[in-house]
Amino acid sequence: MRIAVFGNIYRTVILSHIQVLFEYFKDKGVTLLLDNELYEFVRNFGDCCMEHAEIIQNDNFEADLALSIGGDGTFLNSAARIGRKGIPILGINTGRLGFLADIPSEDILPALDAVLSSQFRIEDRTLLFVETSDGEEFEYPYALNEISVLKQDSSSMISINTTVNGEVVHTYQADGLVVSTPTGSTAYSMSVGGPLLVPQAQNIILSPVASHSLNVRPLIVPDTWTIELEVHSRSSCYLVAMDGRSKVLEQSTKLRITKADYTVKVIKQLNHTFFDTLKEKLMWGVDKRNLK
Repeated sequence: MRIAVFGNIYRTVILSHIQVLFEYFKDKGVTLLLDNELYEFVRNFGDCCMEHAEIIQNDNFEADLALSIGGDGTFLNSAARIGRKGIPILGINTGRLGFLADIPSEDILPALDAVLSSQFRIEDRTLLFVETSDGEEFEYPYALNEISVLKQDSSSMISINTTVNGEVVHTYQADGLVVSTPTGSTAYSMSVGGPLLVPQAQNIILSPVASHSLNVRPLIVPDTWTIELEVHSRSSCYLVAMDGRSKVLEQSTKLRITKADYTVKVIKQLNHTFFDTLKEKLMWGVDKRNLK
């Protein structure tokens, strides 16, 4: 078995977890493939015997599954590195909330036991694909959480003419607009008042950021529909962010957002559900009167 390992190299706490991985897999016939930056990080600061490890230097690698060690941001970066390879990803949380990386660091060994014994399920998560009207290219034009269109300056709002499936829906006067997948409904979209969706929902969420109109609310549409955005800004440009990877575009550049033609495969525990995660991470539905 070949397991690709990605990690947050800005947090030394992952070094102890990497060491656990090497010790656990030492005699199990497993080859660990470490992302190039992670390999150098562990070699310089860690205390692991890495003689049987391989280095992932580019996108031409093969693995049976992947481990993402960090927070949800690390998981998103791991998903981008894997792309359309179809490699299932297990997220081990060393960050804060952890919706995608939902395995607590203290549960690494039981989670690995479950993986080796095939005691897990795989969820297919929808991605969004974005393309521009003028051919401006993105390094990775896909998003597992959301695509956000935001003002670039710090003062005036932007206008976002929004067309959904060929019909003009609204011109958002706001600081921005978050176009989210069900997976991203617990991320940026939620923070601006968007609804929560189960990961299996076949929808896209449009959530305005600091809307100038109080009667404008988030909108849910089928994920088979096409969303087109045209932005007007006093600064003549705007910011587009895909899972945190941002780029400044001229306002003459229009965006077209559709459902991607492939999915990200996420490994989940058999005894753990999306609602369990909501209750644990967000205290969702918890009656505080019962906590006394």
